[in-house]
Amino acid sequence: QVRLVESGGGMVQAGGSLKLSCVASGADLRGFAVGWFRQAPGKEREFVARIGWSAENQDYAGFAKGRFTISRSDDNNIVYLQMNNLQPDDTAVYRCNRGIWQEVKSDAAPLWGQGTQVTVFP
Repeated sequence: QVRLVESGGGMVQAGGSLKLSCVASGADLRGFAVGWFRQAPGKEREFVARIGWSAENQDYAGFAKGRFTISRSDDNNIVYLQMNNLQPDDTAVYRCNRGIWQEVKSDAAPLWGQGTQVTVFP
């Protein structure tokens, strides 16, 4: 079964950091773009960041610039999202997806993980 699995979420105090991981099970991240989205309770899902297949191309939502960093380890077939200076507004379920560059910034991405919960308390 082809799926994406996120990990690394948890509870952290405001100002703290977390590093999320996205691993492909039964599939490959190499050669694909990967994106991260988040959804907070009562809010729509929103784009966080994406990385191209070669890692040279990266793109961030405004709220993520300067605080979040997306990276990839093709040797280990993993994509990371390093999140620093987390704030309560960052509380959400974070999900990764896989596809081509244009897809991973939208709902059109064909493959999604189930998500990992990030909770930031004051």
